[in-house]
Amino acid sequence: MESPWLVNILSLTKYILIKMRGKGSQKAARLNRLKLEIIDYVGISPGCSAADIVSFLSNERKMRNHGLTTRKIGLFIPRYLADIIGFRLDNTTGKRIYHLAAV
Repeated sequence: MESPWLVNILSLTKYILIKMRGKGSQKAARLNRLKLEIIDYVGISPGCSAADIVSFLSNERKMRNHGLTTRKIGLFIPRYLADIIGFRLDNTTGKRIYHLAAV
C-alpha cells in the first residue's frame, strides 16, 4: 500500500512533468528524472540540505555526469519544484532545509 504523501506527490508530478516529443527529449527526460529523484529523496529524508541531495544523487543514484552542485540544486528547487518542496532557513548555518510542502 502506498503512503498518502506519495500518492499526493505522484498526483502533483503529472502536472510538472514535461512531455517528451521531438527535439530536446533527452534534456526533458533528464529534467524529469532529476525532479522525481529530488522529490523521492526529500520525501525519504525531510530536513536535508542541498549538499545532502547532491551527495545522494551523485553517489547513490549514479548521476555523476549531470554536473550537479549545491548551488544548482538550490536554484533548481524553487524554479521547478516550488509547489511540492518547501524550505526553511537554519538559524545556525543559514542553509536551506528542505521538506515536502503541505499538500
